Amino acid sequence: NENVALREQIDRDSMFEDIVGSSEALRKVLRQVGKVAHSDSTVMILGETGTGKELIARAIHKRSNRGERAFIGVNCAAIPTSLIASELFGHEKGAFTGATQRRLGRFESANGGTIFLDEVGDLPPEIQIALLRVLQEREIERVGSNRPIPVDVRVLAATHRDLNTLVAEGKFRQDLLYRLNVVPIEMPSLRDRAPDIPLLVEYFIDRFGKKAGKKFRTIDRKTLTLFQAYGWPGNVRELQNVIERAVILSDGDTFSVDETWLKREPTQVASPRVALNGALIRQEKEMIETALAESHGRISGPTGAAANLGLPTRTLDSKIKRLGINKYRFKAPQAS
Repeated sequence: NENVALREQIDRDSMFEDIVGSSEALRKVLRQVGKVAHSDSTVMILGETGTGKELIARAIHKRSNRGERAFIGVNCAAIPTSLIASELFGHEKGAFTGATQRRLGRFESANGGTIFLDEVGDLPPEIQIALLRVLQEREIERVGSNRPIPVDVRVLAATHRDLNTLVAEGKFRQDLLYRLNVVPIEMPSLRDRAPDIPLLVEYFIDRFGKKAGKKFRTIDRKTLTLFQAYGWPGNVRELQNVIERAVILSDGDTFSVDETWLKREPTQVASPRVALNGALIRQEKEMIETALAESHGRISGPTGAAANLGLPTRTLDSKIKRLGINKYRFKAPQAS
């Protein structure tokens, strides 16, 4: 069916649309995503704050059999303790002061789809018990009711905390950890993804530049050197915020960042500027050629260069043309 084929191509192109990079650390994660997506197993995504755990959860959902259904994200750390039960499981009219009508919780809203519980390590003990029941029995009870309601939901969870330590301290249930940690995925920090920094810089400059109606032709060399030397404690989110701020405050066509934003001493370099078509693009070209070599010239599909690089197929095609890469030289020779 032509429409189905088109839909599948669109899905492949946008599968990892906002997950940018080609480092081995990131590729390992994306390979795990590809393996686990089509199962209904519970996945625990571990990693520091700002590493992109929700992006990975969305990629798993999008590639799953539930991909056309709801994806409901919940930041467990952002909800007051007194409201978590109602937020997750819903409540009946009159269940508590202010409950003027029945309200569906996030689990019912996600029925048939996926729920993503971010910062699950911050859940209070009573909610941990209720969540354990959901995972065991696949049913919930609204606040103010003892009637079980079946739910068909895939659970993805994430945390930046060490849950084993919380278990040892009596702050997290071990049986719940076992249920959540069926398939663990460890998100690398940006420090462990250093080869991805040039690609991320280009991606965010382009993204926020378009949003602000600005176009940058060069990048300050000192800024690029600073980015690659900095430890990024806030990971990709910090890099994103720094670039967005710099784009907004910039006046000319040269992208630069105030080094005080990164709390580092300025790095001395020989040249004040380098064209975006210089250092960044050379590294980008090398990464694309490496990915093409590994995929034997194949661009699309789950094992193609686009998936390995975390780029939509159309984007990679345009980059290959812009960089003058001959993709055919990477094709595997035909057997005679």
